[in-house]
Amino acid sequence: MLKFLARLDVEAGVARTSQSNLRLAVLLSFVAGATNAGGFLAVGLYTSHVTGLFSSIADNLILGNILLTLGAVTAVVAFLLGAMTTAMLINWGLRINLHSAYCLPLLLEAFMLLVFGVFGASIKAVSILLAPVTVVILCFIMGLQNALITKISKAEFRSTHLTGVVTDLGIELGKLFYVNDTSLPIKVLANRPKLRALVWLLCSFMVGGLVGALAFKYLGYTMTLALALMVLIPAVKPVTADAQKRLN
Repeated sequence: MLKFLARLDVEAGVARTSQSNLRLAVLLSFVAGATNAGGFLAVGLYTSHVTGLFSSIADNLILGNILLTLGAVTAVVAFLLGAMTTAMLINWGLRINLHSAYCLPLLLEAFMLLVFGVFGASIKAVSILLAPVTVVILCFIMGLQNALITKISKAEFRSTHLTGVVTDLGIELGKLFYVNDTSLPIKVLANRPKLRALVWLLCSFMVGGLVGALAFKYLGYTMTLALALMVLIPAVKPVTADAQKRLN
């Protein structure tokens, strides 16, 4: 898998094209799907689903479940802090002219995935204490990653949830199957490159979820090692280039 990804030339340098953005988004969608599925099996919560978290806040407030309400609020704040951290890291990297500016959140994400593995592996021993910490870590990772691909692609792609992807896919499919009136000069046409990109993102997240669930079931928290390595792949070239530049 890692050799295959390396051949795809997925990298996160500052110089970007639509194709490089799509390749990175597809990779991160796979990681998000796998992390989300593994996180659900670990703590019973889909940590990329902020809409659901807000619904949980409202429901638990009405039901008087204060602890669950605070837990959902904390999860949302963790997601928000993850997105804020990405923005701060990228802007700092760009200001000092790092080719690897977009890689900084990836390096942090890889580290946090390993932290998730460490905390997750300890859940059975002290589940009451560490399960909430695991939720916070996962929400932070999801916010971190989603902000990265949003910023790097200028909001063209998202990677941690599919609501927008499926909505955009529906819009493009509506255009694709629209029957145009031949007497009218303006035609309704689907954006086929965008349509293909949306299908790639949807399939990547789904496959990531399946692989993540299977890996968690049979390998446990060691699956986070493979995910962390996958996240590091796009950072290899830009970080190496910056290191060589500093040495020279």
